[in-house]
Amino acid sequence: MSQAFPTDETPADTDSKDGPNRSEQELLTTLFDLGRQVTAVLDFDDLLQNIPRLIGRLISFEAFAVYLLDERRGELRAAYSVGYPATDQPIRLKFGTGLVGVAVATEQPVLVNDLQGDARYIEFVPGMNSEIVVPLLHKSRPIGALNILSRNRNQFTIRDVAIVRQFGAHVAVALVNARLFDRSRRDAEAFETLAEIGRDVASVLDLDELFSRIAQLTKRVIDYRTFGILLLNEERGELEMKLAVQYGEKVEVPRVQLGEGLVGYAALHREAVLVSDVSQDPRYIKLVPDVRSELAIPMLLKDRCIGVVDLESPELDAFSKRDVEILTLLASQAAVAIENARLYEEVRANEERLEKELRFAQRVQTALLPAGPPKRLKGVEVAAAFAPAREVGGDFHDYLSPESHTLVVAVGDVSGKGVPAALYGAFAAELVRGRTFRRRYLPDRSSPAGVLSSVNTILQQRQLEEYYCTLCYAVFDLKRRILTLANSGLPYPIRCSAEGCAQIELPGVPLGSFQGSTYDEITFALHQGDLFVICTDGVFEAMNAQGQEFTAARLLEVVAGLRDQPAPKVVDAVFAAVHAWRGETPPNDDMTAVAVRITA
Repeated sequence: MSQAFPTDETPADTDSKDGPNRSEQELLTTLFDLGRQVTAVLDFDDLLQNIPRLIGRLISFEAFAVYLLDERRGELRAAYSVGYPATDQPIRLKFGTGLVGVAVATEQPVLVNDLQGDARYIEFVPGMNSEIVVPLLHKSRPIGALNILSRNRNQFTIRDVAIVRQFGAHVAVALVNARLFDRSRRDAEAFETLAEIGRDVASVLDLDELFSRIAQLTKRVIDYRTFGILLLNEERGELEMKLAVQYGEKVEVPRVQLGEGLVGYAALHREAVLVSDVSQDPRYIKLVPDVRSELAIPMLLKDRCIGVVDLESPELDAFSKRDVEILTLLASQAAVAIENARLYEEVRANEERLEKELRFAQRVQTALLPAGPPKRLKGVEVAAAFAPAREVGGDFHDYLSPESHTLVVAVGDVSGKGVPAALYGAFAAELVRGRTFRRRYLPDRSSPAGVLSSVNTILQQRQLEEYYCTLCYAVFDLKRRILTLANSGLPYPIRCSAEGCAQIELPGVPLGSFQGSTYDEITFALHQGDLFVICTDGVFEAMNAQGQEFTAARLLEVVAGLRDQPAPKVVDAVFAAVHAWRGETPPNDDMTAVAVRITA
């Protein structure tokens, strides 16, 4: 037998058979106290656990449950229960079915004191005979129900219903407040997690590691069964699966054409796609068995789609609008991180290629430098040292013997550093070689000054205005015992003889600067023991930590102290002195030092 009830909430005078018989004043006081207690609880789980304890102060029961309405699914779910048998899954009722469903659908309480005689009753707790169901209403809308059960027939009265109904009004407010508090707390946690995720993914530059990290971090804010990241290949017009995770394990998924399926639609239209039941959506492409709902979010970078984040679940309506908002923010962070990782990989690949090319350029430049002086020459000792400021440098030097009794030493320095200077230097060095070996055929045009003028003309014709070359060109005629030297702007060479050590002051215009430049020559008689040292400006201008240059005076001092030493020891000592002066300061220019000693 069930009964209908008036809409007012004034308690009736009939007492519950087993409940305490109390005065109206006591009852109102108790209800006020219980209402205050229940609305003071903001934690949702704590509130659910407190409701049956508080109702127990009003009426007696053997089983109790709080049902909450899921409007999207059209069902009621037992959120918390006491006295119910343990089950693996929560109890669910379709809206309008069972006594609980009827009470929520009609928004009126239901009292049945003989459950076995009511066809609407659905048994979840064996042995129950009486039941009160009070719908929980908030702003005239149902949000759930309180369900109270007893083994005794005729256990509950209209007065009990009125009491529970009035208490239920407080419970409804408390549940709404707790839900709002819980949602606010979860939103705060979600946004805090998103901020942490943003910092985390921004620090990952390896793409494979980044994809796995995004999958792990997404699980912290949205529950999913299958996760996928697809990147758009714009040339092919298709989405390529870069990571697919199912039950925590990677799976293989084929490519998807742009515009096809839910992910293709999301990428093409650059909008989120939320499908609560994929079986009802013709766009869905079945790749994973038992998928029921799907959420696809495009990863946008300045309105350009670079891919899609895809979540799938075996449950119907598994994802909410809140999930769309959270995953949209996460997809935006992922897009930036993926683009940064892509750019990093491109830069790293370019750097690796450049490093490989530079290492080869170093080998080439080293191979172009002379291994030693011509072996057939006697009475002379030559040594050199070279150190580029970068991987390769613009300094070059060469020892040439166009005739059996002649040694030509050329030391050059190209403006700038690195690969461009090295290429320019290789070109200038080859010009010097070519004009040196024509000496036997064109002796009049192969003098030091003539060689410099010829090289200057060719370099100037190439119109490489931003580069020029300084070059010291020295011809040692060991038969006639004469040195002839011309200079085009290289720092003055040092000559040590019986007369002492001094620089050979011979200025000149750098090669390639001006058309028609001419150059002076200077000659010296050669004597046994004479020492000549030619250095590029990287030696003279080497700076220490205080910004002070090594200077010609210090170089003269070093060379003068080694005037009787072999040529190799001289260049080693020059470089050692420069390194000691510079300390930990990186080199500011390429360095070359060449020493020539007359030994006979």
